[in-house]
Amino acid sequence: MSKTLHLGESRTQLILKHFEDINQIPRKSKHEEQISEWLLNWGKSNGFDTIKDSVNNIIITVPASKGWEGKPGVIIQGHMDMVCVKTAESKHDFLKDPIKHIIEGDWLRADNTTLGADNGIALAIAMQLAIDKEVEHPQLELLFTVDEETGLTGATELEPNLLKGKYLLNIDSEEEGVFTIGCAGGGESRISFPADFVDVPEPMIPFKLTVSGLAGGHSGITIQKQSANAIKLLIRSLLFLDKNISIKIASIKGGIAHNAIPSTAEAIFYALPTNSAFIDGLVELYQSILEKEFHITDPGMKIKSEKTEYAIRKAFDAKTTISLVYMLQAFPHGVYRMSPEIEGLVETSNNLASIRTEDDEILMTSSQRSSVMSSLDDITENIQALVYLSKANIEQRTPYSAWEPIWDSELLTKAKTAFNKLYNKDAKIAIIHAGLECGVLGSKYPNLEMLSIGPTLEDVHTPDEKLKISDVPKIYDLIINLFQEM
Repeated sequence: MSKTLHLGESRTQLILKHFEDINQIPRKSKHEEQISEWLLNWGKSNGFDTIKDSVNNIIITVPASKGWEGKPGVIIQGHMDMVCVKTAESKHDFLKDPIKHIIEGDWLRADNTTLGADNGIALAIAMQLAIDKEVEHPQLELLFTVDEETGLTGATELEPNLLKGKYLLNIDSEEEGVFTIGCAGGGESRISFPADFVDVPEPMIPFKLTVSGLAGGHSGITIQKQSANAIKLLIRSLLFLDKNISIKIASIKGGIAHNAIPSTAEAIFYALPTNSAFIDGLVELYQSILEKEFHITDPGMKIKSEKTEYAIRKAFDAKTTISLVYMLQAFPHGVYRMSPEIEGLVETSNNLASIRTEDDEILMTSSQRSSVMSSLDDITENIQALVYLSKANIEQRTPYSAWEPIWDSELLTKAKTAFNKLYNKDAKIAIIHAGLECGVLGSKYPNLEMLSIGPTLEDVHTPDEKLKISDVPKIYDLIINLFQEM
């Protein structure tokens, strides 16, 4: 008969110390060389068989405890990269500065930046499991992947013969007490819009229009909140201005990552200096109009115009302006279709993720998600059609597969039993609209049984990201008791 163990609370500080060590090392997506090398050295220094593959994924093999050699192996999986977002006032450099930890009651956050608990806390928990002498376990494989946040690159490039375990625990879910057994697939559209420019006549002067203070958030987890998209509001505001005065748009930018809903965006436009006060009034009026739409989801919305310096006295010509602005006005963002099978689950969505003006073109990124691959194709083709009609160019990244749930898997049954013994209640079973690496890994290892768990995180992919500290020992206890059920 298995026994119920409670070791997590005594391990919390050790896990948080691992996490703090991890956060001393820059690990922006596509810049994981330092953290990958650090994890490689950590594994080897602890005497574990450790390998780094061609894309910097790390696999640390931890031998089974004595007497556990014949039990099925378990893969503990997380990604080493993080979404790097900071507040406007922050001077943080994500390529060299450590993340500063701040504890407020039961919550851990960073100093005006993303915390990176998505997904650094997974690495920290796995590291402690590997070296904890009081935990009995089967053979463990700690799989730490790269570049999850910008395209699941590490999981996609992982060779299909490296892992030996039967079960995989992904520690990338964000609500304690919830077992995730399925997720959406996804795709990404990269759009290049050719821009022609004309000289700006005197006496027009440059103004900057800024949309800020929006809720933003993860484009999978929070898309159902129907929060505002800063790029969409910027375009609406520019259209409102142009209906009332003559403006010439010179530059536009907004958004930072394909999986983050844009919370800020700005444009440079030219107008007559005599219209300065009128512009301020129009912007104030239009902010009051938009506030009525988004006062629940985005109470911090700010729309501001101001005179600015701009070295280039050129602006988009009329044809570029009309095509670009109307394409962006029509561009889909948000929930496209709710699941008809699972109440409350977003089936298909799109995130108009980023835009920037670069030389003679405007570059855009759009991220599509769906748990039904044909619906993913549908919204992707809608975007393609819109882009083609606008005479722009589009490149589609190869989509990644949805993770289809297996409701009666052995791993899920054992995890439910372990959770019930610990807390005398049932875990919630969920399918999420966000993307997890499980879908990609499952396509490479079709016999692998997978489950995603994790401590509660809030406001991921924003500077308000925080980790609920008291959930860390709960996840640790769940894992070690799950071992007991195997």
